[in-house]
Amino acid sequence: MAEKLNKDAVYKAAKPEEKDYFINDGGGLYLWVKSGGSKLWQFVYTFEGKRKRLALGAYPGVTLEIARRKASEIREQLANDNDPAEGRKKVRQEKQTAKLNQERKSDGLPILNSFADITSKWLDSIINTNTADTLTKKKNRLTTWIFPFIGDKPIDGIKSAEVLAALKPLIEAGKLDTAHRLRAEISAIFAYAIVHNLTEFDPAQPVAKQIPAQKVKHRAAIIDPKLVAQLLRDISNYQGTFVVQSALRISPLLFQRPGEIRKMLWSDIDFESNEWRPFISKTDFHHIVPLSTQATEILKNIHPLTGNNTYVFPSSRGNGRPMSENTIMTALKTLGYDSEVMTAHGFRTTASTLLNEQGWSPDAIERQLSHAPRDKIRAVYNRAQYLDERRRMMQSWGDYLDTLKSGKSADVIPIRRSLNT
Repeated sequence: MAEKLNKDAVYKAAKPEEKDYFINDGGGLYLWVKSGGSKLWQFVYTFEGKRKRLALGAYPGVTLEIARRKASEIREQLANDNDPAEGRKKVRQEKQTAKLNQERKSDGLPILNSFADITSKWLDSIINTNTADTLTKKKNRLTTWIFPFIGDKPIDGIKSAEVLAALKPLIEAGKLDTAHRLRAEISAIFAYAIVHNLTEFDPAQPVAKQIPAQKVKHRAAIIDPKLVAQLLRDISNYQGTFVVQSALRISPLLFQRPGEIRKMLWSDIDFESNEWRPFISKTDFHHIVPLSTQATEILKNIHPLTGNNTYVFPSSRGNGRPMSENTIMTALKTLGYDSEVMTAHGFRTTASTLLNEQGWSPDAIERQLSHAPRDKIRAVYNRAQYLDERRRMMQSWGDYLDTLKSGKSADVIPIRRSLNT
């Protein structure tokens, strides 16, 4: 196809007529002379059977030399089987996106389709299956550890090596549990992106085997009845605030997770049925904890002091928050029990060990420890499972602890067998 058919003088001399007309420069380049007097460069081509036109600017602002150079670039794109109109559209979109992202960053928002942006959408998608506290923890972990590395990167451009690099500081610091948890959350974010057609691959999946396994560290607990007896006497003599005294004394009686005890709500206590009915976020179900007479007495004694609060054991700072997570541990240390001997979580091990030795049903003990089945439907069905036995067990456990504390006996008593005789 012939090119450069005319000299610049031809285009300069072109005058408007009654109707628009074109002057062909060859190779698809035309000057469009409009009846109103304007002269516009146009490139006409056919792509995949469709006739198309591209505007190259107005003459003489866009000179003949510039128009021919632009036409040459377009012909090169066509030779490579690329539609120049789509390329131009993509450039416009990229400019618009860059401008929008700059505005979003100024407003403190993540870049569109970046890892941080998709993370925000993923968190919104799981809002109905997670508690607010759990969502906050997930968001904080990702914001602290992952966003500095890949937060602004396009979701479809992140590589496995970049995910591993983001987790490397945690691995080197020995925070393996956090590293594994984050790796799983990153995979969940990519799964969301895949099903929404934002990417095709989860780069976090291969990283799983690059994180060392977390060695299980068993929390210290006292299981010798004679030592338990001394622990109970020490707890009775604890001289801290009445709120901390009460929380410490009720912990071995209920043997629930320390976080659940310190966040105990008055609204979950039913004195008529003598039950505590907390929602267990760790296992995502409502638990029933039968209250022994000993536990009920502790709660009734503290009610005049904290009954107007949300929490049974509120923070001493009076900020509407529950007791600090380290309070019970600190109280135990004050009594001479460091973390190598006894922990707040250790009351669960103490109860589990001794109740099993006493012959109580392992299933009833597991349910009382709120080890819920992974199947949520089964968990709901089994919510009150073994409840009658658990009522007897919890009262017997309270009586047994009283016996130990009094020093009358430090031997393991086969409570269940004695109740059935």
